[in-house]
Amino acid sequence: MNLEFERVIAAPPERVFDAFTSPGGQREFYGQDDPGWIVESRCDLRVGGVWSIAFGPSRGELYHHRHVFEAIERPRRIVMTTTETRLDGSSFQTALEFEFAPRDGGTLMTMRQSGFESEALRDEHTRGLPNAFARLARSIERS
Repeated sequence: MNLEFERVIAAPPERVFDAFTSPGGQREFYGQDDPGWIVESRCDLRVGGVWSIAFGPSRGELYHHRHVFEAIERPRRIVMTTTETRLDGSSFQTALEFEFAPRDGGTLMTMRQSGFESEALRDEHTRGLPNAFARLARSIERS
């Protein structure tokens, strides 16, 4: 099962790429507007490096994503293998790609994720994407 989501962001690809890969951009992408929402991010931005994210509504309810960078082509593309660990301790792996393409004076940022075990799991991942992309776009527009 595959998932694709995209959004045009009003900034050039270099700026969007750099914001997304920065600590602030990573926190925005996984953040929520809910008070107390936790995002902890550590990133070694290099091929073979690991980007670890823990996020959730409280210390006792943190999801963990471990991304391993397979390709980094600034400012055009990032490819990762992702292991997601859920609240119940189960985990699964997907392939994840982000693409940053010039579009109408801004950047078309596209996320493609493949390898979901079921439609339900894939669909669950679509719920947070509009907010993730919107928060990243707002942070870029503020800077």
